[in-house]
Amino acid sequence: MKKAIPFFRPGKPIRRPDGIDVPILYLDFAIDRMHFNPLSGTPLPKGFPGHFWESECSSAEEKTREVLKGLKVIDACEFREPEDCWVVPLAWKSFIVIHVRVSRDGKELVPDYGLTEEVRRHGL
Repeated sequence: MKKAIPFFRPGKPIRRPDGIDVPILYLDFAIDRMHFNPLSGTPLPKGFPGHFWESECSSAEEKTREVLKGLKVIDACEFREPEDCWVVPLAWKSFIVIHVRVSRDGKELVPDYGLTEEVRRHGL
């Protein structure tokens, strides 16, 4: 997992009704979305989307690029049977900001296919 982090990159920010999400891409697939606080220029904890309806998201991609450099793998994971994969949390500072799915055998990352389609609709 740690070897894959340098290959993560931010996608184009997606403005949602409840805030701004930045897709995190690995190769040409989205692996998760990072909730972004445009006022502070930092990610929000996983599961805590912000409410920034009128905020600008132009700097979100660049600031997310910096955050990705500081990601740490949490030494714990959970198995999700319906998806048949492990979920590994990644943290920035003291917050878990993304979850990465890893195949049952631990050999490959599993894309978030729904998010990948959404990213492609918005232009990869």
